[in-house]
Amino acid sequence: MFPSTNPLPIDRADMARRGWNECDFIFISGDAYVDHPSFGAALLSRFLESKSYKVGIIAQPENNPEAVSVLGRPRYAFLVSSGNMDSMVNHYTANKKPRSSDAFSPGGKAGKRPDRALTAYCNLIRQAFPKAPIVIGGIEASLRRLSHYDYWSETLKKSILLDAKADILVYGMGERALEEIARRLAEGQSLKQMRDIRGTVWRCAKEAEIPSDCLRIPSHEEQKANKDVFGQAFLLQYRNADPLNGRPLAEASSAGFAVQNSPALPLSTEELDALYELPYTRSWHPRYTEGVPALSEVKFSLTSSRGCFGACSFCALSFHQGRHIQARSKASLLREAAILCQMPDFKGIIHDVGGPTANFRANPCKKMGQTGACMDRRCLFPKPCPQLKAEHREYMDILKALTALPGVKKVFIRSGIRFDYLLLDKQSGFLEALCKNHVSGQLKTAPEHVSPQVLAAMGKPAIEVHETFRRAFEAESDRLGLKQYIIPYYISAHPGSGLRQALELAEHLRDAGFVPDHAQDFYPTPGTLSSCMYYTGKNPETAEPLYIPSGAHERSMQRALLQYTKPENRALVIEALETLGRQDLIGTGSRCLVRPYPSGREAKSRLK
Repeated sequence: MFPSTNPLPIDRADMARRGWNECDFIFISGDAYVDHPSFGAALLSRFLESKSYKVGIIAQPENNPEAVSVLGRPRYAFLVSSGNMDSMVNHYTANKKPRSSDAFSPGGKAGKRPDRALTAYCNLIRQAFPKAPIVIGGIEASLRRLSHYDYWSETLKKSILLDAKADILVYGMGERALEEIARRLAEGQSLKQMRDIRGTVWRCAKEAEIPSDCLRIPSHEEQKANKDVFGQAFLLQYRNADPLNGRPLAEASSAGFAVQNSPALPLSTEELDALYELPYTRSWHPRYTEGVPALSEVKFSLTSSRGCFGACSFCALSFHQGRHIQARSKASLLREAAILCQMPDFKGIIHDVGGPTANFRANPCKKMGQTGACMDRRCLFPKPCPQLKAEHREYMDILKALTALPGVKKVFIRSGIRFDYLLLDKQSGFLEALCKNHVSGQLKTAPEHVSPQVLAAMGKPAIEVHETFRRAFEAESDRLGLKQYIIPYYISAHPGSGLRQALELAEHLRDAGFVPDHAQDFYPTPGTLSSCMYYTGKNPETAEPLYIPSGAHERSMQRALLQYTKPENRALVIEALETLGRQDLIGTGSRCLVRPYPSGREAKSRLK
């Protein structure tokens, strides 16, 4: 495995240098072209290249048909993705304000991709090449594959396959489905004939075309008319997202039928190794003189696994990557690390070795690998499953081997440690190894909240579990003579959280002597249980009604309570405390959150 010297073609001149008259596939992406395995367009394009297909890339095309025509018409199909992020999340904050930057664009400049990029790019292709086959995929397609709540328009939208008028949708991690699609196209089949490929959604006009084994979910119109019906339909999607026990689904709408086949099977260790050892240049395209900021976060990090069985309600990973853990081998990670050591700007620090959850290296139990994840329960919530086996020895062995490589000074972990899972491992000594060798002074953790009812909605363990871990981490760091700190991460305004729950969190932070520098508002993105809660006002798993802090002003007050020491939050904190009748927390005492204004006139002026 060695870095490639050439990026994939982006124009006709590149094609000519390779002796190509046409591309087999043209990948259109909402991200700048960074030839690194952490960028989906590069990973899938290099994967197809390894199967002997000719692939070109059009990154961030302008809003005109000529921009998607620069490589001509592909021999087989256009592949379209919004990029590593949903384009609406990329463009707007949780309060629907435009973002000022885009880490996936040259120079970090915003505005290089359109809103709802998948649909916009497909429209351009249809104008330039009306009959060209189109395959859509990536996170935007995956989380919008059937009816979904759209936070930005505050409506329920149908499958993006129907809105974008593409031929087929690939959801989840797309290598298996894409390889099968490519093979069949090369054999002369059309995309309209491909109705049995795992990990895809296809469309049809007649009900009689739907396979008999499909589970019928309520129609889009039925879901739109009744939020409870949407909750039931979403739960069916959520519980049929496992490759071993998930059934195919069919959903009707006024635009036709969207049929979701069962998820693609996980990649083996050998397949995942091969994917990450393809000849990437590991840099942005040379035409980007300002660079692409997102690369700096991953350039000297190693992806060791995929999937997450944590299944937090607000996270789309279980819906996109799945709950099955797919892990790379130690040998493959060592080979990739050796390449990092040869790079001229490598300083001896591997910033991260992980995946969605760094310390998940295998499925939690044998059953998951044999018959699939449990449909009606989660592995770690509300309490760890008795069948769950927590083990860190293999991960520790990998970290030790990486640290021993010539040229490597330190190997850190920053992609997220699941602290409740770590506490279950009483044998391996991972906490000691973590504290001693793999923390750069601060370890980020994600308790998310402290209120029992909010944590229950989030699918997170009780705050006492996090406090147990914090004390163990601090005690171990002290024993080792190291000054290291836990930096906890919290979310405000999640379903179930009212002002009282936000105040409960604020008082916990006061007592802990910690106020976070950054606060995260809950963001209702498609494909999560929490977004379903936000839209319906109920927990779909229990039918329990939940308080939903949907107004912008209340969301601002909850976020202000989370950062009550910031001067700019003073007026909002006072307003929240007065609303709750907790004026006792306004003052100069040790338990007060905020000082009072010196006069009623100034208070009124500030609050305005």
